[in-house]
Amino acid sequence: MISLFCSVAVLLIGYFVYGKLTEKVFSPDDRETPALRKGDGVDFVPMKTWKAFLIQLLNIAGTGPIFGALMGAVFGPVVFLWIVFGAILGGAVHDYMSGMISLRHDGASIAELSGIYLGKPVKAVMRVFSVILLVLCGTVFVTSPAGLLDKLTPGWMNGTFWTVVILIYYLLATLLPIDKLIGKLYPVFGVLLIVMAATVIGGILFSGGAYTIPEITFANLHPEGTPVWPYMFITVACGAISGFHATQSPMVAKCVTSEKAGRKVFYGAMICESVIALVWAAAGVAFYGTTQLLETALSAGASGAVYEISTGVLGGFGGFIAVAGVIICPITSGDTAFRSARLILAETFRLDQKNLKNRLLITVPLLTVGGLLTWYSIVNKNGFQTVWRYFSWSNQTLAMIALWVMTAYLLKKGRYRFGSLITALPGAFMTAVSVTYILTAPEGFRLGWGASCIAGAAVAAALLAVYLFFLAARLRAGQRKSAA
Repeated sequence: MISLFCSVAVLLIGYFVYGKLTEKVFSPDDRETPALRKGDGVDFVPMKTWKAFLIQLLNIAGTGPIFGALMGAVFGPVVFLWIVFGAILGGAVHDYMSGMISLRHDGASIAELSGIYLGKPVKAVMRVFSVILLVLCGTVFVTSPAGLLDKLTPGWMNGTFWTVVILIYYLLATLLPIDKLIGKLYPVFGVLLIVMAATVIGGILFSGGAYTIPEITFANLHPEGTPVWPYMFITVACGAISGFHATQSPMVAKCVTSEKAGRKVFYGAMICESVIALVWAAAGVAFYGTTQLLETALSAGASGAVYEISTGVLGGFGGFIAVAGVIICPITSGDTAFRSARLILAETFRLDQKNLKNRLLITVPLLTVGGLLTWYSIVNKNGFQTVWRYFSWSNQTLAMIALWVMTAYLLKKGRYRFGSLITALPGAFMTAVSVTYILTAPEGFRLGWGASCIAGAAVAAALLAVYLFFLAARLRAGQRKSAA
């Protein structure tokens, strides 16, 4: 229990201390934002800071910080450390920089920013990679809430029924102006999300000793002996650092009315999401008692584990509130996943999104692909787990690329000589994670763990060396300019 309280405290300190440092490195000013300069009533819509914050939080806090945290808790309470320090040093910096750099470039997507700072070939790759990730994300965020709704409703309202309902909602949320549906529903959903997290952890803490939250240990408690590195760092993405967020921050950047609100909206939302991840990681290990029992519960379906924890800790009514929150979390990320994919494709093909016909031209094929993948994940026994694993790896790989894009921006624009280290170091770390995982994972190249670790470290070191070369060049250029 002490470990959980300390973890939450460190997250809050991180927001005020490291978040302020991150803001200082970027240096926000009073320039007019795209929401005010390019308002179109569809995607560029000015919003108050509190509303932009809630939209950002609900965009990023989908199934990931809940299912991912539960699956990460199978490694034991060491997952707390990754959630806390991954968020402060990596995830929140990643979200803030992706939102603020987009804001400086008229709300451009991470794919467009990649082209500006890493070259056209990278932009082409990122366009494809981002859209694939977003469709996978949307699929994951259809399947999981549909499964939970199936458990809560009469028999005729089965998983297929709810899948169709959610896809129809996604169609509307993707097409309509952001303030018409998302802007009105998200504040309400945000309150429910906060109530959900508070009730679950409250039920654990005030259970009269029925549940015990273990303290942090560095021991690997995974029942199958799966190595912590790199598997835990891929499994827990959205609660620590997630490339999906780099696709969401630019969407909210189109609605922010002041650059100085960026730390509250982007950095703050990530810290809040990490608190949610801590809640579910703690609930998982406390409710089931051992990582073996947690693993068994998850093997039967993550949705079932969430349902068991919620109803077991809080009873019928409290469990309903908690599960409703878990349903809303993924839905409010799935809709914006498809919306972000629409915006990236619109940039690619230069289609004006004020025109409803153009929005339909992109949205209908996207949702059709998402529907087919959802059908696959339902009818195939291991379909959801397969989609989730590919989603997780692509998620962290996108985070890796996005961090290097941000590093290139800071090298070029930053007024602090070593400010770019704030993104370069987590970029190198995520490079090692992503490369090692794809080389050793069952869905990857299946190489030996040791060789994969060496290769991952070598690629990360090579990119870090390239970064240091350009940093040294910038420093020399600055010295020559000062001397002149």
